[in-house]
Amino acid sequence: MRKVDIPDSRRRPAARGKRAAQRRIFVLDTNVLMHDPTAIFRFEEHDIFIPMTVLEELDAGKKGLSEAARNVRQVSRFLDDLMANATKTQIDRGLELPYERYFNGGNGAPGAAKPPSGRLFFQTRVLEGGLPDTLPGHGSDNAILGQTVALQREYPDARVTLVSKDINLRIKAAIIGVHAEDYYSDKTIEDADLLYTGAQELPANFWERHGKGMQSWQEQARTFYRVQGPMTREWHVNQFLYEPDAEGLEAVVRRKEGNGAVIELVRDYRTERNSIWGITARNREQNFALNLLLDPEIDFVTILGPAGTGKTLLTLAAGLAQTLESNRFSEIIMTRVTIPLGEDIGFLPGTEEEKMEPWMGALMDNLEVLTQSQEGGNWGRAATNDLLRNRIKIRSLNFMRGRTFLNRYIILDEAQNLTPKQMKALITRGGPGTKIVCLGNIAQIDTPYLTETTSGLTYAVNRFRGWAHSGHITLMRGERSRLADYASEIL
Repeated sequence: MRKVDIPDSRRRPAARGKRAAQRRIFVLDTNVLMHDPTAIFRFEEHDIFIPMTVLEELDAGKKGLSEAARNVRQVSRFLDDLMANATKTQIDRGLELPYERYFNGGNGAPGAAKPPSGRLFFQTRVLEGGLPDTLPGHGSDNAILGQTVALQREYPDARVTLVSKDINLRIKAAIIGVHAEDYYSDKTIEDADLLYTGAQELPANFWERHGKGMQSWQEQARTFYRVQGPMTREWHVNQFLYEPDAEGLEAVVRRKEGNGAVIELVRDYRTERNSIWGITARNREQNFALNLLLDPEIDFVTILGPAGTGKTLLTLAAGLAQTLESNRFSEIIMTRVTIPLGEDIGFLPGTEEEKMEPWMGALMDNLEVLTQSQEGGNWGRAATNDLLRNRIKIRSLNFMRGRTFLNRYIILDEAQNLTPKQMKALITRGGPGTKIVCLGNIAQIDTPYLTETTSGLTYAVNRFRGWAHSGHITLMRGERSRLADYASEIL
C-alpha cells in the first residue's frame, strides 16, 4: 500500500499493508552516517529521523582528508540531492527515500514493482524530551537521547529505535528505557566464526559416498580427480580439501561441474627439495598458503591468522621466488595501514619510503630470516640485502588512489584495519600481471568502529569466495616459537 501524505508536520509513519503493526522509526546517530554514508538508504520501508544535533556534528566533521570527513561530505551530498526543490511542507511531511535510485542506478525494469521506501524526517520543531535528572549535562549524546524520548511519547504506536555505534550511548539509552541498536547493515556476515576458512576436512566415509565412478588423469605432472556426490555442492573453487591422517589426501577444487567437481592434488612444500627461497611449510595450512601464493592463475589471495602463524614470511618468500627467480613480477610492493599500537610517535622526516620504514618492522624481520644464509659471509649478505631492497618497495596507502600497478606483487599487511571502501579502492589498483596478497588478523582491529564482521578484510574474503582467480586460507597454528605459542594461549 502506498503511503498517503497527510498535511500535518507531525505526520506519523504510515501503515504499510500487513506490516502496519511493525512500523518503526529509526533515529540515526552521527557516527552511523560517518561510518556509512549510505546508511539512510539501508532501512527499507521504515522511516528515519535525523535530529538537528546530528546535522551540526556532521557540519563540524566535514573538513579534512580522513575517511570519516569524506563520508560526511558524501552524506551532505545525498541529503542535498534529496532536498533539491523540496518545499518546507514536503520536508515537514518527510522526504521519500528513493532506494532504487542509489542502489540500482535508476535502471529498474519498466513496470517493475519499486522496492519499499521509507521517509526521511528532520527535526523541524522543538520536541520536549524530558530526560531524567540522572543524565547530567547538555552534551550532544544527551540531546539525541532527548529527541528519541520525545518521539516515543509523540508516536506511541510506533517502535522508535536509536541507532548508534557508540556503545556508551546505547548503554545510557537502555538505562532510561530507550530501545537502541548497533548499526548492522554494514556487516558482511552475522558472526566472525562463520567466516570462510578456505579449507574443509573430508569425513571418514567420503570415498564410500563419492568414490563410485571417479576418474583420474595427469596433465604436466599434475594429478586430477573428477568426483561426484552430494558434498561437492558445498565446495567452492580454489577451496582446499584434506583428510586428517598424516598421509591423507590434500587437494584443491579446480572447477565445479553440475553434481560433481574436478579436484587437483596440491604440491607439497614441506620437503626441502620443494623449498621456496629456503623456506618450507611447517604445517598443512602453510602448505595450502604456498600453493595459493605460487599459483599463476590466482590474482588475489587473502591469508588470515593470529600472530606467529607465518603469514608475512610465506608471502614474502613466495614473492621473492617469483620476482628474482622466475621473473614473473617486476618488483614487490609492500604497504600497510599506519595505525600505532600505542601513542603516536609524531612527525617522521624523510621520503615516503623512509617515513614508512618504522611501520615495516615485520618486513625487515622476515628479510633477516630469508637472507641469513652464510654463503659469501658478511659481504655476500650485504650484497643480497642491497639486491632485495632494489626489488622491494615500501609504499603508503595514502598515495594509492589513481595508481595502476603492472606486473607487481603487492603485499597488503594488517589489512583488517581497512574499511570495505578502502579495500575496494586498493584492490582495484591492480593491473595486468599483478597479484595482490592481503594479510591480517581480524581479532586485532585498531580502527575505530570497525569490528570482525565489518572489516574490509572480512568483506573481501566473503565477496571473493568461489571466484576462479582468488583463494583464501586461514592459518591456525603458530610457528614463531614455543614462547610465542604459549603466550598466545595463556595471556
